[in-house]
Amino acid sequence: MSGEASAQGTSPRAPRPATQKSSGTVSKKGDRGAKEKPVTVLPQVGEEEPKNPEEYQCTGSLETDFAELCKRSGYTDFPKVVTRPHPHSNFFLSSEKPTLDDQRLSGSCSLNSVESKYVYFRPTVQVELDSEDKSVKEIYIRGWKVEEQILGIFSKCLPPLSQLQAINLWKAGLTEKSLDIFIALLPLCSPTLRKVSLEGNPLPEQSYHKLLSLDSTVVYLSLRNNTIDDHGAQLLGRALSTLHCCNRTLISLNLGFNHIGDEGAGYIANGLRLNRSLLWLSLAHNRIQDKGALKLAEVLRPFELEHRELVERRRLLLAKGAQERSGSMDHEKNQLTGVISVALVDKTEKMQAVKTAKALGKKKEKSGEVVKKEEKLGSGQSPIQGTPKKEDPTKAGKGKVTIPEQKVTKGKGPKMGNKEKRSILLDSEQLVAEATDMLNPLLEPVEHRDGKVFMAGNKVLLYLNLVRNRITEVGLDGFLTTVQYQAQFLKSKSVSKGPVGLLRLCLADYWYLEHLD
Repeated sequence: MSGEASAQGTSPRAPRPATQKSSGTVSKKGDRGAKEKPVTVLPQVGEEEPKNPEEYQCTGSLETDFAELCKRSGYTDFPKVVTRPHPHSNFFLSSEKPTLDDQRLSGSCSLNSVESKYVYFRPTVQVELDSEDKSVKEIYIRGWKVEEQILGIFSKCLPPLSQLQAINLWKAGLTEKSLDIFIALLPLCSPTLRKVSLEGNPLPEQSYHKLLSLDSTVVYLSLRNNTIDDHGAQLLGRALSTLHCCNRTLISLNLGFNHIGDEGAGYIANGLRLNRSLLWLSLAHNRIQDKGALKLAEVLRPFELEHRELVERRRLLLAKGAQERSGSMDHEKNQLTGVISVALVDKTEKMQAVKTAKALGKKKEKSGEVVKKEEKLGSGQSPIQGTPKKEDPTKAGKGKVTIPEQKVTKGKGPKMGNKEKRSILLDSEQLVAEATDMLNPLLEPVEHRDGKVFMAGNKVLLYLNLVRNRITEVGLDGFLTTVQYQAQFLKSKSVSKGPVGLLRLCLADYWYLEHLD
């Protein structure tokens, strides 16, 4: 009994219902004030409040900046920035047989083994680094959807990359809105960014032509596997060139693995009529037949100008003639003003010379009279009377030296300099005006035949790929005629500089060969 009583004495009393908290802790009567106050939860050690991404200053390190901006934007699980893997270094064939330990590891189904197997497929931002300074040259995003907020993060951490040259988005789930954000991002990046690849990103409105605006800096553009049809080809053809403007920065355009047919090929050919910057074009693996192939072949040899093109050509010629006439008149005016200014300078110099000669003559006469007086006076004259007479020639000499030099420098030097500067500026302006006018293909030399005007054709395009289309012998004959004309054009003696025409034409895997009897 005593043992039981002692045990009961050591055990704590059961708390009253009035003093029991919801958390199970015991409180006294004097703790009512503390009980009514709200409990403040302190953050754990190492945790920080989310910061504003606008306040972050990028350091130029893509890995650090991207991770920090994602954290500030509220992302807990975001893609990591990793170096782009090279298949030749990771994948190889081995003739060795797997050991028993390897078989056991391959048969295990632990969580670590599964994560290690599928870590390759996790979303990442792959980068290609420069071999010397380890700066980011290219960015690859493959197989995961790039949201608008991620593009906003890229708009902050990509501009500090001074050596960025290419951005590749493969199956990134782009939308019309995200494409607009991406296009607005490009001018913010370094001027070294020239290559853009948007492959496997089909859009319902097919607004890829926005990448070819007049202020675009994209030089190499790849739009493969985007289900671009004839409507998308029409928009791209207009972006290449129209009657009043044309793209002058794009050099390479890849439209392979799309749904472009004969009508779309015709739109691309219309874009090539007045475009003089595109050197490389791929239309491989499309649905182009003989009709579209003939349109492409006709643009590469002399073609007839349309009525609206003739009207625009005449307008440009009239504007050029008026500009040349106004330039020549300004040049003649400048020459006349220069002659008049030189004549005035010569006249002032002659007047000054006459004045100085008269002054010298008068001074000589005065000096002669003084000598005669001195001879008459003889040696009895005091030296004080001769001192003021010696000062007069010095004063006259000072006036003689300073006055002509000041007038000559004011009248001759600066005027001749302004004349030379004006003539140089006029010549440079004329050269620039002629260069800008010659950039317009409608001002190129033409040929008149049977009352029609023919242009020499596009000879700037060097590479054309039409592999795996539906072209038959009819289309091949059209390209044969084009190649023969360009070869003859190169052999002519009049050709010394300028474009040379096609250097490579790919027409392999003919569709008609598969259907021959």
